[in-house]
Amino acid sequence: MEINIRGLRKHYVSEGNIIKALDDVDLCIPANSIFTLLGPSGCGKTTLLRSIVGLESPDAGEISIGGDIVWSAEKNINIPPDKRRLGMVFQTYAIWPHMNVFQNVAYPLQVQKLPKSVIRERVAKTLAFVQLEGFEERPATKLSGGQQQRVALARALVAEPKVILFDEPLSNLDAKLRDETRKELKLFLSELEITAVYVTHDRLEALALSDTIAVMRSGKIIETGDPRKIYFGAESRFVADFIGRSSLIGATVQSRTDSQTVVESKIGTLVCGKTGFAPGTEVTLCLRPEFIRPKQTTDVPAEGTPLNRIEGRLETLLFVGDAYEGEIRVLDTLLMARIEPDTNFEAGDSVVFELLPEHCHLVANQAAI
Repeated sequence: MEINIRGLRKHYVSEGNIIKALDDVDLCIPANSIFTLLGPSGCGKTTLLRSIVGLESPDAGEISIGGDIVWSAEKNINIPPDKRRLGMVFQTYAIWPHMNVFQNVAYPLQVQKLPKSVIRERVAKTLAFVQLEGFEERPATKLSGGQQQRVALARALVAEPKVILFDEPLSNLDAKLRDETRKELKLFLSELEITAVYVTHDRLEALALSDTIAVMRSGKIIETGDPRKIYFGAESRFVADFIGRSSLIGATVQSRTDSQTVVESKIGTLVCGKTGFAPGTEVTLCLRPEFIRPKQTTDVPAEGTPLNRIEGRLETLLFVGDAYEGEIRVLDTLLMARIEPDTNFEAGDSVVFELLPEHCHLVANQAAI
């Protein structure tokens, strides 16, 4: 089911100040896709999720699910949560400790007073889908964090909703289990013909799980796009900085053609890809660390001047397992670099690297809000 949100507003008053949790949000969430609301704490993403499910009443605007209006201030419509046919997975899982796995998953169907035979069949089918066959009689208190997350997912799915909403469901898992569960969740949701709305502040979760990401800030939707577009083609400095590690450098557009843009920056003159920025525009140069691939200066031929060739000194080198995280000083600027783990670099080495124009991403300087 497609979800349409129009002019949604929710304001709070705290110590005499107005907090704009939702500030005239307009959004279309496509049917049968994984749509992620991403942003820092306090940006309004959970308030928006709770408004969709019916746990919050906005001050203005309209929400429709599958073409049916479920909330409208103007039309005085407010469909209760249990009538919206939505599934919900909370951050804390909300698994009842006095129930076993079967009882936890069956509860929504028991509330609907379905026949016992139907309940048994649908619970068995759902537990098989989340790979918890044989766990029916297991007490909830005997489950691992990952298993509890699967039970919460099964309970949300068993009523066969057309939309399922997730409020940071992996935040309580340790790093390794979170990685494993993320892969499972992506697989589960990809197999279902269902609309999933996922809230997180974790950029890796958003990039790995989503078909579409909406980045939020201060109650507004700042930017929307698929993961590659948001990561590599951010339109604002805030999104470029929030979605991943990068070096953000002030620059000025010198010239522009149909195929490239030349800028003067704090690390020199660089040729970047095609942009819409006019000459003289102050912009921000965004360099992702994975695109900075340093070499020893002795390994690079002296003749010729390759495009965007930059020299610097390796200031720091930190081993993080699958790579080294380094900082390269170019004039007065430090650039982050991600270096292969078998490198023979040492801190203090003189290095040189080349930047492809398409890896020199330019974003507008002005604040998004």
